[in-house]
Formats: sequence, C-alpha cells, structure tokens
Amino acid sequence: MLALQAVTPEALVRAVPVLTAAEARKVVAAVHRDARLTEPVAQVRRVALAAVRAAGSVPRLEVARELRSALDPFVKLALHTADGHVVETVRIPLERKGRFSVCVSSQVGCALACSFCATGRMGLLRNLETWEIVEQVRIVRRGLDPRRKERVHGVVFQGMGEPLANLDRVLDAIRVLCDPSALAIDGRAITVCTSGNPSGIRRLAREAPKVRLGLSIASARAEVRRRLMPIDKAHPLEEVLEAAEEHARATELAPMWAVTLLAHVNDTPEDARALARMAGDFTARTGVRPRISVIPYNAIDVAGRDPYLRAEPAREEAFRQTMRDHGAPSHKRYSGGSDVGAACGQLVGRAG
Repeated sequence: MLALQAVTPEALVRAVPVLTAAEARKVVAAVHRDARLTEPVAQVRRVALAAVRAAGSVPRLEVARELRSALDPFVKLALHTADGHVVETVRIPLERKGRFSVCVSSQVGCALACSFCATGRMGLLRNLETWEIVEQVRIVRRGLDPRRKERVHGVVFQGMGEPLANLDRVLDAIRVLCDPSALAIDGRAITVCTSGNPSGIRRLAREAPKVRLGLSIASARAEVRRRLMPIDKAHPLEEVLEAAEEHARATELAPMWAVTLLAHVNDTPEDARALARMAGDFTARTGVRPRISVIPYNAIDVAGRDPYLRAEPAREEAFRQTMRDHGAPSHKRYSGGSDVGAACGQLVGRAG
C-alpha cells in the first residue's frame, strides 16, 4: 500500500489517476497537516478521496524515547520501526530563534565502518523506506509550537547510515521535503552528507541540484584516511573529490567538508597543511571554496573503551591556525547533545 506522506502530488496522480493535479495537491497538503483522510478534504471529490483511501495509508514510526540534553537545546528521538528496529533522529536548534534543523537517518546501521562513528559499529541492517525518512521530519515538526513561530527550517542527512547507499529513497524523500504542498523546505537548507560515493555524488548533482553536499574527509593524507575510513579502499579520496568538483561546478554550491579531529591521529600540522592544500586545489579547479567544518570528537563507547580521544583545545586551535596560515579558513562545528548520545558520530539505535 502507498505511504501517502512519501509522495509528491505528481506521484500521487500517477498512483491514483482519478485525481486531478489540484486534488492531489489538496490531499498531500492534508496529509502533511495530519488531517484525517476519513473526513472530507475541501475541493476533493468524494470518489477521488475514496480512491486515495483504497490506494494508500499514512504509516507511523513509534517514538520509543525522547532525550533532551541538559547541556543545550538538542533533542534526540529514538524511533521504533514496524519490524522492531530503532532509528535515531536529532532536533538541532539554529541560531535564529524558533528555527530548527532535523538530522535524519537514512539506514538502520551502516556498512561503512568508519572507526570514529558509533553507527559504523552496528553494520548495515537495512535501508529505510522513503516514508520512514520523511516521517522523522514530521515527528520533529509535531513537537514544535507554531504559536511561538517554531518551524523546521532545514534537514541534514547525517544521522544513521550512508545516504548515497540508499539514494533512490533519499532522493524521493528530498522531493517530498521540498514540495510546496508537503513540507515546503528550501532545497538549499538540505544537506546530504557522504563518506565518499562518487557515482552517488554525481547523481545527486543531476537530480537534486539545489541540495548541498557534505563530505566526510577525516584526513587529507591518504594513508591516514584509509585507516579511519575503509571506504577509501574502494573509492580513494582523489576519486571522490573529482565527483565533488563536478557537483560544485554543476550546482555552484560550496560543499561542506567535515573533519572530526582525533588526538594525535589526524590533528597534526602535516594534516592541517595537507587539508589546506587540498582545499586550495579544489577552489582553483572549481571556483568554489569548500566550507571546512572542524568537529570535536565525541565519545562512542561509554564503557571506557573508546578508541580515540578528543583533540585538546590548544591542539585544535593550532590545527585551525595552520590552515588559516595556508589560506584555508575553517569553522568549529558545535556538535550538541553529547550527554544523550545525540552528537556527531554517536547515533547507535538504542531505545533505552
């Protein structure tokens, strides 16, 4: 049966041909207002609405647990799927009061096994369906207060999983997220993050050219990156950057490069210089300067067996200063909610 929160009006007309385009827009809007489709929908014929009811439904994810950080306004939601899995979603406060971004998961677990990420320890259990991705945003939106003008401003595909390994469903979800009748989120406020899938990056540029690209770098030094991110063996960083350059030229959007600093692993002056050189070369070839985001490492093993340590503040600042000295400014990303396992790299699918 069709999941009605996972379709655009155009897709709904294809699935239920009795609908007119105008009626499909009304139905999609009603679904995303959480209206009951058992009741009449204004300006939709009864026969058309009956056909929609016969063809589809609005399935739900169950909120198993809501965890509010005591450190900051981040909120993590553990969500039960119908087949018993748990996926995690994070509500991220933005600088402008009342605006939030939603960090969504695209898979249950992840096959890429990046050594600094808790999700990578799970392995891949399955891909999420389009409606399961969209529903994460809808659940966060339900928890906002419209009287205080709170709203979902953006979405980042940086939760559990590798989005480009589930790209068909991610692209379908993006279409729904952006559709004016559905969630009406500006594509430029959506970022799809990847560990490095060249063909997926190129397809993203073709099919979602308004959406931003995020790329996990880890280290610009090949031997270091390969130890931290096994995907580098299949898709070396040079190959990934070629695709990212094509994306930048096609979309004219600056990619976000993420570097999680690990003490005495990838935080050396040599790492900083290599990253600055790589950014300079990228800019020279594309005319687009990447936005480099330096992320403090967040513990991924609360039992005291964590594989890495966070780089000390002085060492982090020295890393960023070296980059500035070589013409590559960066910003420090605030990765909130670490006390409830909501920070970058910590999502691991626990209901308890």
